[in-house]
Amino acid sequence: QVQLVESGGGSVQAGGSLRLSCEASGYTFTSNCVAWFRQAPGKEREGVASIYTGAGGGDTDYSDSVKGRFIISQDPTKRTVYLQMNSLKPEDTAIYHCATGRGRCSGVRYDYYGMSYWGRGIQVAVSS
Repeated sequence: QVQLVESGGGSVQAGGSLRLSCEASGYTFTSNCVAWFRQAPGKEREGVASIYTGAGGGDTDYSDSVKGRFIISQDPTKRTVYLQMNSLKPEDTAIYHCATGRGRCSGVRYDYYGMSYWGRGIQVAVSS
């Protein structure tokens, strides 16, 4: 049974940092796409970042809104993908979900269509 469990969310002031974790189980972690998405009430779901968990290192992609501020990374020994979020802004407030799909990522604009399993989501709230 595939499970993705997010942790590390919470409330921070603008300019602060959080690190989200997505721990995966129930499938082969390596050589698949893991992506982070976010959605706020009344707004469209946005692909934030994705990483290919290849053994030789993961290719990554970021949305324009988070480039230079967020970093996605992986620790295969822990079957975990991280999203380091720096210089947080109030507009980053959302429910963040991790998700995974088979094979390589397609880029954050298209990764959604390749996702097969989703975590329950975790709240990130950034106050001004």
